Amino acid sequence: MRGSPTDRRPTPHHRRLRRTAVAAAPAVLLLPLLGAAPPAGQSSSSPARLQGAFTAAAARYDVPRSVLLGVSYLQSRWDAHGGAASVTGGYGPMHLTDARTALAEAPHHSEGTEDARGDDSRARLVPEADLPQPSGLPARLRTLTKAAELTGLPAEALRTDAEANVAGGAALLADAQRELGAEPSTDPADWYGAVARFSGADDRATAAAYANEVFAVIRDGAGRVTDAGQRVTLAAEPDLRPDTGQLSRAGLRAAAVDGTECPRTVSCEWIPAPYEEFGDNDYGNHDLADRPKSQSIRYIVVHDTEATWDTTLKLVQDPTYVSWHYSLRSTDGHIAQHVKNKDVGWHAGNWYVNAKSIGLEHEGFLASPDAWYTEAMYRTSARLVKYLAEKYRIPLDRRHILGHDTVPGPTTATIPGMHTDPGPYWDWRHYFELLGKPFGPTSGKNGSLVTILPNYPDNRPEFTGCATGGEPCAVHGSSAVRLYSEPDVTSPLIKDVGLRPGGGDSTIDVNDLGSRVSTGQQYAVAGRQGDWTAIWYLGQKAWFRNPKGRPTAVGAAGPVVTPRQGLAEIPVYGRAYPEQEAYPAGVPAQAVSPLPYKLLKGQKYAAGDRVPGEYYYAVGFDTSGHRVVVGEDLYYEIQFGHRVAFVRAADVRVLPAA
Repeated sequence: MRGSPTDRRPTPHHRRLRRTAVAAAPAVLLLPLLGAAPPAGQSSSSPARLQGAFTAAAARYDVPRSVLLGVSYLQSRWDAHGGAASVTGGYGPMHLTDARTALAEAPHHSEGTEDARGDDSRARLVPEADLPQPSGLPARLRTLTKAAELTGLPAEALRTDAEANVAGGAALLADAQRELGAEPSTDPADWYGAVARFSGADDRATAAAYANEVFAVIRDGAGRVTDAGQRVTLAAEPDLRPDTGQLSRAGLRAAAVDGTECPRTVSCEWIPAPYEEFGDNDYGNHDLADRPKSQSIRYIVVHDTEATWDTTLKLVQDPTYVSWHYSLRSTDGHIAQHVKNKDVGWHAGNWYVNAKSIGLEHEGFLASPDAWYTEAMYRTSARLVKYLAEKYRIPLDRRHILGHDTVPGPTTATIPGMHTDPGPYWDWRHYFELLGKPFGPTSGKNGSLVTILPNYPDNRPEFTGCATGGEPCAVHGSSAVRLYSEPDVTSPLIKDVGLRPGGGDSTIDVNDLGSRVSTGQQYAVAGRQGDWTAIWYLGQKAWFRNPKGRPTAVGAAGPVVTPRQGLAEIPVYGRAYPEQEAYPAGVPAQAVSPLPYKLLKGQKYAAGDRVPGEYYYAVGFDTSGHRVVVGEDLYYEIQFGHRVAFVRAADVRVLPAA
């Protein structure tokens, strides 16, 4: 996602393509779904109409309805997203792709002024992407065009009409079955190969992982109300055992899996980032280390790429660029690992966080940050994060599973340039459900600590700047909740003196984090008034709407910090570095630089881990000079604004939230 909230220049990858493809198939193939009368007993606005569309499309193309429903669930959870494209140009319940705009790219590590490494001891690293020449989009990003040819339906209908979209998906599944030389069948077990091919994966492991996930959905069953108010149900088939041998006829390559650090339930291949020396005593694109022996791994950082899959892989293999540990593909959830978890990637813009984190880049390049992410990618990402969290004993909460947008600027000067991905449209509530750690109340509704928890599909705050600076974004569900200076939506937004040192007002720009909170974050309550709740935020009392009938926050329990007695205010930090005396000879002491914020007397903030000051000295290609410096000073991580921050333990009292 675009970096600085002060940079509102429309980039090329924010331009949507609105051309309509010409239907190439004979008119006799047109389905009677568009404009057709609904089934008996259903009105055109019936909440069961989409269910009928799955039934009709399955019958028309001789695809088992459960297979069609299972594939669609893994693509979109049956949501239509109002015709908006996903992050890889996919449309509708079947995620039919038309990603021609993907060729205009601007990878997010190349945008704005964020130093991806974030280490004062080295020259700033703000690389410009040397984009490879486009070689045409792969078939997995052009399925909508093929669906239009197979059905005779207009491309625009396949994008915007959910029922037509389902028909297109059924046609693609039937075509995949034919290409495998298999006969149509009413038995879902006979469709494993076709489902695997539908994924668009070019390797066997990814195709198999995708098909396994679809058939797991069919075995378990599912049911939900979609974002368009449609009730869809998939009856469970617990005894279903698909014919996995069909995959051998698909002609897919074998991926390089040796050396990967992934759970067995996902597809994962090794595409290494280079550790190379070049130029004038320079090297890249990560640092060798010995984690967790030398230093703990405390964070997992979620990013999106703002680039195509192929471009992402080429950039991370450039020694002059930056690096992260894993990339995840949107269409099928495939994973590529680039950096060993023992080593330190350059991805988060804060060296303290980099040295103690694992970075995950999620494919997304269609520019509008109001676009959506596939269920396949959410599920694979959650499996990977759960595996890593268990392996490295990382708690599954928003203080340890960070978005890039919650990583603090390490110094005052860096705050305006910090990146804002994955942004307000990443569904943190659903993500943590998939992690097996759903958010919910842990105390009474009138407690002194709250967890932000809006209902994602119904929570639709206004944003601007998705496609063009100042222009409204498409209406969309969101994880974000806006903050006000008074319990009134007409009152000013909260000001962020770090983002705007001159005291300028916050905005509703999609990349402006100055006055909003996010699902799963916890804050100390500063007051209540009617349908409004106030929290302590960036040293201020900040209000958000929290009506009893449709709450946007629930009660929470846990410790809070407040300035110790006798202190009117205390400094806040963007990194937990050791005191000067802790540095050994040969390792330059790093400044313990306070941010421009203050934690004032009487204010309270949700407290996380208590940690010693720590700094990883790694400024040369030769690892013999690398050192991990650990100090005596202790810090608490706190939820201070939208981003986390740190305070010295000696400056605060720790209290239980009442």
